[in-house]
Amino acid sequence: MQMKNVMWVCLVYAIFFTISCSSNKGGNPTPPASYTPPSVAAGFAKGADISWVTQMEAQGVKFYDKSGKQQDLFALMKSLGFNSIRLRAWVNPSDGWCNTADLVKKALRAQSAGMKIMIDFHYADSWADPGKQPKPAAWVPLNFNSMVTALHDYTVHVLDTLQTNGITPNWVQVGNEVDDGMLWEDGRASAHMANFAALVQAGYSAVKSVSADIKVIVHVSNGFDNTHFEWLFDGLKTNGAHWDIVGMSLYPSTTNYNSLDNECLANMKDMLTRYGTPVMICEAGMNASDPTNSRAFLSDIIAKNNSLANGNGLGVFYWEPEAYNWQGYGLGAFDSTGKPTIALDAFGGN
Repeated sequence: MQMKNVMWVCLVYAIFFTISCSSNKGGNPTPPASYTPPSVAAGFAKGADISWVTQMEAQGVKFYDKSGKQQDLFALMKSLGFNSIRLRAWVNPSDGWCNTADLVKKALRAQSAGMKIMIDFHYADSWADPGKQPKPAAWVPLNFNSMVTALHDYTVHVLDTLQTNGITPNWVQVGNEVDDGMLWEDGRASAHMANFAALVQAGYSAVKSVSADIKVIVHVSNGFDNTHFEWLFDGLKTNGAHWDIVGMSLYPSTTNYNSLDNECLANMKDMLTRYGTPVMICEAGMNASDPTNSRAFLSDIIAKNNSLANGNGLGVFYWEPEAYNWQGYGLGAFDSTGKPTIALDAFGGN
């Protein structure tokens, strides 16, 4: 009985295989569905924050193109359609990564690869984000006026160091995801909006003193949250701070990106109308385990940012796409073998 069942299964499989081959033009595999990346304006920033790269390389991590050939990450990103690189700057990190020397090394590699460059000042010794905005240890003893001066002078020092090495960034962020200000508690926006504005203005003035051509970004998370954006930027404007670009982060899920993208577009349009400044998506990401939906999300938000009137949508940056099996971060866009997923095809347009 068992042998008859096995023979019957084999016969059914043979018939199925024969039919499949005859209907597939000699057995050639079905080609994947075609995909066309969004078309964008000339100069639109198709960017990636790859600030982890030197630390990853130091620990033996390697990167590969889609065929499995090992490549330098900067050259690989260029081949994938990226034209811009974002790099974070920490004041005095304990392990040295993302300090000024490490920043310069990465910026030189980005420039050699023909990339535009964004510098993301956290104004901290480690991570600064909506949930934490710690002062650098060296600035903790300072009174507020001295801290404003320290922020200004540090910004000038880093940019001067870059210029000494032949690098003038295209964009500079004064603070990272400053949803409630920075350099807490003195610069917490909900408690001390005037202080926060003074810090932003100090950063703005520092950048412009080095090069008037560098565009200054104020960067806030949750690009779909128009109410919060209006509150923060109204507060900065009322208190005399200046900026050139409104920066946003957007990290939707694989199921809500359509609605959040639409809300983000409405917010982008409002920022442009309300303040007369262009908008950039400085960080974007989605779960690496679903590259198909990630590509759809990226295609959509790139197209939406690019659609802003008169070229006022300036670009989209993916946050740390090269991260795979790295520090538990699950929103990269490389697979477990170190190759880019189809999510990054969204950046392959003109």
